[in-house]
Amino acid sequence: MATSFAYATLAFSSSFTTHCKISNHRHQNSLLCSPSKTPIFSLSKPLSLTLTSSPLLSKPPTFSSIPKSSESDAAVVEAEPDSVEPEPEPESAQAVKAANEKPKREEIFAVVMIGSRQFIVIPGRYLYVQRLKGANVNDKIVLNKVLLVGTKTTTYIGKPVVTNAAVHAVVEEQGLDKKVIVFKYKKKKNYRRNIGHRQPNTRIRITGITGYQDYPAVTLNS
Repeated sequence: MATSFAYATLAFSSSFTTHCKISNHRHQNSLLCSPSKTPIFSLSKPLSLTLTSSPLLSKPPTFSSIPKSSESDAAVVEAEPDSVEPEPEPESAQAVKAANEKPKREEIFAVVMIGSRQFIVIPGRYLYVQRLKGANVNDKIVLNKVLLVGTKTTTYIGKPVVTNAAVHAVVEEQGLDKKVIVFKYKKKKNYRRNIGHRQPNTRIRITGITGYQDYPAVTLNS
């Protein structure tokens, strides 16, 4: 009996749903076909409606929002930054910057004789010379055999040396030159000798050139 009652209830619900859909469709067709000359009804006061969700009704339709052309095609204006004047650096920063800057090298050179060779020396540069006996690393030395001193506009030529001129240098390293192979050979005597030799040298760095100002100079035409 319970089964027959449930079957009857289900059939009644389906027929009622079909009847509601058909009546609703006919009502919409009649509204579309009849011309709307006058309003069907008018309300003097706003009517408030309350909708309740029912399982028999379908879900409400969804509408996609289309953006307006004015919103999508909005112009973008880039604002140019105002020209900002750089702030002056404080005196402490300028003092530190001036202290960190390296002083420019003096535009001067000299020709000095060391041992039996002549070298062109410039303050700040280093050179390798033959071994200086008795000189240790970090020792300060003075080279007195100055043959010529030249500046940007003046030349001091020695006869044979520039009087009172001196080249100051510092010993940086005591080392050896690259190996030289000494090979001896005598034909038909089965005599061959292969000997290697490394000449000792000294690396010095030039620190300054002084004492040439009182010597008679030769001025160059600029």
